[in-house]
Amino acid sequence: MSGVGKTHLSKTMRRYNWFHYSGDYRIGTRYLDETILDSIKQEAMRIPFLKELLRKDWIYIRNNIKVDDLGPVLSYVGKLGNPELGGVPLGAFQQRQALYRQAEINAMRDVPEFIRKAREIYGYQHFVNDVGGSLCDMEEPGIIELLAEHSLILYIQATGADEEAELIRRAQDDPKPLYFRPAFLQRQVQTYLQEQGLQYAAQMDPDDFTRWVFPHLFHSRIPHYEAIARPLGYTVTSLEVNQVRDEADFLALLELAISRKQWD
Repeated sequence: MSGVGKTHLSKTMRRYNWFHYSGDYRIGTRYLDETILDSIKQEAMRIPFLKELLRKDWIYIRNNIKVDDLGPVLSYVGKLGNPELGGVPLGAFQQRQALYRQAEINAMRDVPEFIRKAREIYGYQHFVNDVGGSLCDMEEPGIIELLAEHSLILYIQATGADEEAELIRRAQDDPKPLYFRPAFLQRQVQTYLQEQGLQYAAQMDPDDFTRWVFPHLFHSRIPHYEAIARPLGYTVTSLEVNQVRDEADFLALLELAISRKQWD
């Protein structure tokens, strides 16, 4: 999940000549770039001044997605709820979720080719795949197996209940757009509406719903992460990851994870 140290590790390794492949960056720059731009232009066309400029090609809009700043992707996915409060209506939200899911699947299918490109074009001998936390919810046959064939899957597990609580607290302090399995989303929306005495998703406060649903999403994903790591990957803790300062530390952590699994 967000906050356990995936990008911290990836950025650390980038300093030691590892190719940093960001799944969300690939999603935003390759698979959702045009869709995101269309969404932005649609909003801009609601403003008469901008509408005239766009129609006459006097201005243009482009994404400025960075590995360390994936704002346009997050903004496009959005948060479910009342549009007047910045939320996305249920139908549009479900459509965006489906597009994001397919984009993440495509981005993961690109990993073997980018491993080749990193080595043959750019001269990198090492490759780190900075995967989104929603990978476990893609439910796409063959994707995990593909990654396991070409890379070592590392599951970063929250270190105990206190660390889990801290991750949840940080996510609730700054609620960000999330991906949900369709059946999970349907169940959670119905429960939230009942608890809040609301009738429609369009009545929900998007930030409040995102804060409310995050702990449920967090705990629902843990069995999925474990189901991946048990047969095909290795497990380390967020505390162990936070102690990584350089490449030597990281390689020692991998050795520990591999040896620990051998003795399980």
